[in-house]
Amino acid sequence: MHSHALSDTRILTGRSLRHILRSPDTIITTAVTPVAMMLLFVYVFGGAINTGTGGPYVNYLLPGILLITISSGVAYTAYRLFLDLQGGIFERFRSMPVARSSVLWAHVLTSLAANFGALSIVVGVALLMGFRTGASVAAWLAVVGILALFTLALTWIAVIAGLLAKTVDGASGFSYPLIFLPFISSAFVPTGSMPGPVAWFAENQPVTSIVDTLRALFTQEAVGSGIWTALAWLAGILFAASAAAALVYRRKTG
Repeated sequence: MHSHALSDTRILTGRSLRHILRSPDTIITTAVTPVAMMLLFVYVFGGAINTGTGGPYVNYLLPGILLITISSGVAYTAYRLFLDLQGGIFERFRSMPVARSSVLWAHVLTSLAANFGALSIVVGVALLMGFRTGASVAAWLAVVGILALFTLALTWIAVIAGLLAKTVDGASGFSYPLIFLPFISSAFVPTGSMPGPVAWFAENQPVTSIVDTLRALFTQEAVGSGIWTALAWLAGILFAASAAAALVYRRKTG
């Protein structure tokens, strides 16, 4: 990305961030559902769930809740992109000397900032509920890096949905399968407690390797080969989704 595109991306990202700062309810709304789920599972179901770790259930649960927070948050990226398309913003930018890639990158970077705002709220509530970790600075940086990769991968999927949607509901509806996926993983209970076919799916879908890696980083345990599986999933999804989004964008805008 050359200097002209970088400058345009910075300006357009500032525009999107100002929209969010004028309506912070976007970040709060994104965090409300994951926080409600965390309260429900810890204080209602948590006592009946045996994770085999011996620690507080909120420690086991938080990694999965963080991924659900991001899955919910990226729906707003598709929604905002859809509104820009419907409002003729893209045509207006095309008539101006604005780098075409900057429009998409502005939405992607805004999604990254907004989702980390929501994640901060969720982690803050988890700390109030008793979440504790002895993770080192390096482990926290690894957690932030994995969450950033997860956000970018899902955001590019949201870009595709926003570009192809015909209605507002269609723009945000794609996120429901992403929100549901952690329920069939090790996010809430160990996969060993699931019936055979369900356990096989849970153990071989991307959320489980990502959740297990985050949990190991928080508890200062060895991440093993799981971190490479998680990174491979994230890199693969990120590459495929960003390439597909760029292709759809070129066809959509000519």
